[in-house]
Amino acid sequence: MSSLQAPEDKQGGGNCGDPPGDLRNILVTTVLNLEPLDEDLFRGRHYWVPVTKRLFGGQIVGQALVAAAKSVSEDVHVHSLHCYFVRAGDPKVPVLYKVERTRTGSSFLVRSVKAVQHGKPIFICQASFQHTQPSPVQHQFSMPTVPPPEKLLDYETFIDQYLRDSKLKEKYSVVLNRIAAQEVPIEIKPVNPSTSSQLQKLEPKQMFWVRARGYIGEGDIKMHCCVAAYISDYAFLGTALLPHLWQYEAHFMVSLDHSMWFHTPFRADHWMLYECESPWAGGSRGLVHGRLWRRDGVLAVSCAQEGVIRVKPRVSKSKL
Repeated sequence: MSSLQAPEDKQGGGNCGDPPGDLRNILVTTVLNLEPLDEDLFRGRHYWVPVTKRLFGGQIVGQALVAAAKSVSEDVHVHSLHCYFVRAGDPKVPVLYKVERTRTGSSFLVRSVKAVQHGKPIFICQASFQHTQPSPVQHQFSMPTVPPPEKLLDYETFIDQYLRDSKLKEKYSVVLNRIAAQEVPIEIKPVNPSTSSQLQKLEPKQMFWVRARGYIGEGDIKMHCCVAAYISDYAFLGTALLPHLWQYEAHFMVSLDHSMWFHTPFRADHWMLYECESPWAGGSRGLVHGRLWRRDGVLAVSCAQEGVIRVKPRVSKSKL
């Protein structure tokens, strides 16, 4: 069985600019460090709760993948997962994860995970693992050309600058202040952030450089996949709302399902480019696609999500 252990504390970080003696990553040591209760039964706790006061979807996806990975051997790796969010999570109580060993074949293994609170499922997931198999059939898209993360503002500085823009502050001060106040265990650097004059011309596309805060190390490839699962849900569905922000604000927005495909090994504590786009929105739903690129141009992960998006018209403050 896979141990999926948190890495040991080490001196020095895995990223340029990491402080010496950086502690283990908060995602690994708390959020993704499940408590075993019985065979294939685990309990997960919460670290960060969004302003919606619902459980963060990325946390549930990441913890479910941790639980599934603990039921497979070290020599297999996750290649895909498909999830449904069926009820709102309660941030006041832990989540129980029950793993079912659906199939164990010679090449592929399938694990089903049910997340339960108050005796009812809030989330169901199937993860597929594969023994490494080389193939001459290989191709990928090309990574977008963007400035490196070292030349971009971090999210906190970016938000601070937005709040200094009088037009944006009037419209979005509450939202931006909430974002700034959240202790998100992810480092984010937006690529080409929009200005107030561009709000009516936004496309349903955005890109971020992202990485987990802290040092994880080489460790188990499956742990980096679990961290990426957590990261992948952050600001993802909001991509579908971008062309409409100048007219509407989100009244209710939650994920319905979430899928991921893991293509090649990567480090979740190294900068990766998260390319997000929404090809469609309608019927109070939005569809988003995402790609996580390693800095060397290798496509590491693909994602897709559909969610509920209910909006209300923006009301400008009267100048009278």
